[in-house]
Amino acid sequence: MRQVLSALHLNLRSLILLLTILSVTCLFVFSLFFVNYTVKERLIDNSLALNAEYSSRIAAHTNYQFEEILKNLRFSANLLGKNFSNENLTRNEILRLKSQSGNFNSVFLADREGRIISFSPKTLKIDSRKIHRTHGITESIKRKQTYISSPYWSSTNRLIVIVSEPVFDDQGKYLGFIAGTIYLQSKNLVSEMLASKYGYKKNYTYVVDDQRQIIFHADTRQIGQKVQTGDGLTTMLHQQAGAFRLMNSKGIDSLVGFSHIPSVSWIVVSQQPINELFAQANSIIIKVSIGISLFYLFIFFVVWRLSGLIALPLNHLAKMASMLSRQDVQDKINEIKPSYFEVNQFKNSLMLSCQNFNEKIDELNQSVNTDPLTGLYNRRGMNLFIEEFVRMRTDFAVLAADIDFFKKVNDTYGHDKGDIVLQRLANVMQYHFRDNDVCCRSGGEEFIILMAASDPIKVFQAAERLRKAVELTEMGEIGIVTISIGIAYWPNSSNDVEEVLRMADQKLYQAKREGRNCTR
Repeated sequence: MRQVLSALHLNLRSLILLLTILSVTCLFVFSLFFVNYTVKERLIDNSLALNAEYSSRIAAHTNYQFEEILKNLRFSANLLGKNFSNENLTRNEILRLKSQSGNFNSVFLADREGRIISFSPKTLKIDSRKIHRTHGITESIKRKQTYISSPYWSSTNRLIVIVSEPVFDDQGKYLGFIAGTIYLQSKNLVSEMLASKYGYKKNYTYVVDDQRQIIFHADTRQIGQKVQTGDGLTTMLHQQAGAFRLMNSKGIDSLVGFSHIPSVSWIVVSQQPINELFAQANSIIIKVSIGISLFYLFIFFVVWRLSGLIALPLNHLAKMASMLSRQDVQDKINEIKPSYFEVNQFKNSLMLSCQNFNEKIDELNQSVNTDPLTGLYNRRGMNLFIEEFVRMRTDFAVLAADIDFFKKVNDTYGHDKGDIVLQRLANVMQYHFRDNDVCCRSGGEEFIILMAASDPIKVFQAAERLRKAVELTEMGEIGIVTISIGIAYWPNSSNDVEEVLRMADQKLYQAKREGRNCTR
């Protein structure tokens, strides 16, 4: 080693600078590797959880909608069974079901032979004297029970799904069935929900039935095609919900979340190419690297200026350089007792570098736990606070809030104006709640507030203050919007946190059913 250094003709100042460059470069490379690995692993875990949560929410909402659809069909079937031959009754009921539901592209009533007695809309131009033998009609007559079909081509050359309910008279005699159709290649209930994405826009979502056929897809050309067995289908068929990493049939590395829709035996799949996720991570890492690099350049300049004044043996700096790669680097640097000003400066510079690195990591963690649109905590951030409340045995209330008729706002004014409403609502929340209350955006137009309080009167008063404040807040050209709020308590309502969240959500829907713009 001495011979090498002698051959390079290095003086003490050059040697110090060389060792400093080598040491800091090693630390820089290690830091980049650590940040790259840690950030990407965390992003994968969080994205898997988000995909699973998103698919679960879509599945739950779709299941609720289909349950309502089936209730409406059963009501109509019971009504028509009492007076099946009354043309005015059948016509009015078909028109009512089509106009009030809004979930079907068409509605029709067929007799037990397969003749379509009444239908809506009239633009279909169906011959009521003809016996129809399409797959959906034939299966509905054959089964004589609630039936939801797989996709098939109708007589009007549309790819459809039929939902039918049998009609019986008072003596139990089968008279026919009433059915609604969903045009898979047109705008429909599920396609609208998938387009909304509940604020989560880094994935694409599709729905498959139990026959592996694609029911809904952002790319309408995919509808009706079968999913390849290698695209995680086996896992999705044998589990009700979950998330996993998958190399699909097209060779794309993806993160997949899925959830079953019980009422229709469909599967909602939320899929995100991992390259898109890593592109976001790489952007953050590059910014961190540039900041650290600039700071290290400053360190090199300081060392170059001060190295000419250093006269102590080189072992002091060698020790400091050797400690830079250790995990407890900050503690070890603090243990060094500098004997003069220059060494003390170098020590402080290294400490500042470590602190800068930790601050950047904290910024990354904050971005993972925060909703980028509103600045409120996201679902993951909310769960961290809940865990802390439970760990500390702190009683808390869950306030589930939802903007009334927010879909109408987005449809009328556009999603950009809808985002402004969400931001202003977040500002109102933060203004009207205490610093120790946690305001979160759980998804879409849905918000959750965690209050460290167990007094129902105080919690209800706080919820009402928020509701009234929102009602009085002007939302630009949109005008006034209102919110509905549901309240539940831990552990008073339930000792199970998930159950408390569900109870708050149920209270919210109760408020919706009872007229909206109220607290329950």
